[in-house]
Amino acid sequence: MMPETPFHEERHGQLAEQVASFARTTLRGAAPEAGEYEQARACLRLLALAGLLDYTVPATPESESALDVRSLCIVREHLSYESALADLMFAMQGLGSFPVTLAGSASLKRRLLPLVRAGEAIAAFAITEPEAGSDVGALRTTASRDGGGYVLDGVKTFISNAGLADFYTVFAKTDPEKGSKGISAFLVEKDAPGFLFEEKIELIAPHPIGRIRFAGCRVPAENLLGREGEGFKIAMTTLDTFRPTVGAAAVGLASRALDAAVEYAKRRVQFGKPIAEFQATQIKLAEMATDLDASRLLVYRAAWKKDTTAGRVTRESAMAKLFATEAAQHIIDSAVQIHGGAGLVRGAVVEHLYRDIRALRIYEGTSEIQKLVIAGQLLR
Repeated sequence: MMPETPFHEERHGQLAEQVASFARTTLRGAAPEAGEYEQARACLRLLALAGLLDYTVPATPESESALDVRSLCIVREHLSYESALADLMFAMQGLGSFPVTLAGSASLKRRLLPLVRAGEAIAAFAITEPEAGSDVGALRTTASRDGGGYVLDGVKTFISNAGLADFYTVFAKTDPEKGSKGISAFLVEKDAPGFLFEEKIELIAPHPIGRIRFAGCRVPAENLLGREGEGFKIAMTTLDTFRPTVGAAAVGLASRALDAAVEYAKRRVQFGKPIAEFQATQIKLAEMATDLDASRLLVYRAAWKKDTTAGRVTRESAMAKLFATEAAQHIIDSAVQIHGGAGLVRGAVVEHLYRDIRALRIYEGTSEIQKLVIAGQLLR
């Protein structure tokens, strides 16, 4: 499953082969652990041993070079083809630590980023709240300066790696009167006084996710990322970088569904011949393949532009995330339809893909928000 786009260099093809081989031999058919959190830790250990976490942080902690987004997309595409959970753990190491890469102090980078690379520190990105999802400006978590540090108070929910992470990138208001311009970003470690993991949230697909609370949570001043009031900018830059990778994960899931549908259509016999010989099936497969190729092109166009230009790629990232996740939902649904009743059986490949894909149209900005972002860029 090589990335067939004009946006790659030779090294990207080599990486694709490496990750595909790793995922096929290590992740496919792996026996599940006792629970999601144990599975997540096991996945992270495997990713670290394979050297794949190297792509989630700069080459050296002091490096100011950006991440290679095409590499992130390639890894996510091939991991998600075999394991949505492994893909999630890879993605969260990047998403949770990237604000540190962007705006952390030199000492914070030196201490933390090597641990992220080695899989010894699990990252999380904490922005969503009970009353603030798509509307980031409605955040209610506050951070008040107190002596040599800050005190955080508030609740975050639907936080991936909640209860599992060693540190959280947390967005809170240091100046509530300024709306989004009053948001700041902080690095909060799991043993910080006043940090509480409240509960795990059960989703339709395996996913370590939950609710956390800051009750007079104290963090040192050096854990402020950037300056006060720069949190919204840090969050949006992070999302610009990682939204194409969400599209890449969707491409991986959809590609697995298409392969499963083609294989099943060739062997499933009805009315005396394989259903692949019926025009209705052929038309559906053709539509699935076309949407998949279009998704891949949009994803890697956004990643290529992020890697090769100095400007923002807000529109391209939003387009890639929007189209690829929506197309993947349709492709996987069509794969289930081709399988008929066999596609509804728990444990079938297309059944778990059907559950895995749904969250991608919501997290890191819903499809509706992506449309508003795209329109906003057009109307500027």
